[in-house]
Amino acid sequence: MPLNERVVLRAALIQADIQIGQPEANRRHMEDLLERAVSAEPKPELLVLPEMWNTGYALEQIQELADPDGRESREWLSAFAKRHGVTIVGGSIAEKKDGGIYNTMYVFNEQGDTTAQYSKIHLFRLMDEEKHLEAGDEIVSFTLREGFQAGASICYDIRFPELARTQALNGVKVLIVPAEWPHPRLHHWRTLLMARAIENQMYVIACNRVGVSGSTEFFGHSLIIDPWGEIVAEGGEGEEIVTGELDLGLVDEVRGRIPVFEDRRPDIYRKP
Repeated sequence: MPLNERVVLRAALIQADIQIGQPEANRRHMEDLLERAVSAEPKPELLVLPEMWNTGYALEQIQELADPDGRESREWLSAFAKRHGVTIVGGSIAEKKDGGIYNTMYVFNEQGDTTAQYSKIHLFRLMDEEKHLEAGDEIVSFTLREGFQAGASICYDIRFPELARTQALNGVKVLIVPAEWPHPRLHHWRTLLMARAIENQMYVIACNRVGVSGSTEFFGHSLIIDPWGEIVAEGGEGEEIVTGELDLGLVDEVRGRIPVFEDRRPDIYRKP
């Protein structure tokens, strides 16, 4: 893609409340919000859901609630993507597979085909994830547009800059982050996401949930951040659909103006 060429991708982030332990009610609610999103003008081309939207953090009951092989969630999201001709990053779901429970993202293209699946690598001990979930072990990227790669990341993963940097070095130009990130760590959320965008000269799309689960309050503030670290769009603390445009040519422009990848010194970094 030539420098300064403006190729726009319209994104909609489904910043939703999630009912803990109620997969069917959550699916119906997500479908309503997705229908609202695709009825907007101009119509978004990319839809992103929050983390664990099917069950919330009902970890004590997760064995019974998790979607076997993600089948029900995948079939519904695939059909929606095909029907409306949109790309969907299906947030993440509690998925039962290979004898364990995983926090898994599925991605569907405009034809409804699955183009990627990613299971959360870093499990968050403050919410006892490691006691109930299995960790993924694969870094995942996928094509959003020809020549434009996206990287998968989920919530706690953004505290590990090695993951986003590895993806950037492998050609990723936008990092997509479904999350359930709560108060009181709003400052961490915004700062870490802006840092990942600036240091890797990439777009960051982060979709957080809202609402209250037990004693935990989730603050939303879903974000689209450009490769300069500037905020393109940001949600409030209530349920809403956050929309914004990505100028896909801007990534190459920024990387050309400040050549941080060319100036890296990995030979020095490896020294003890």
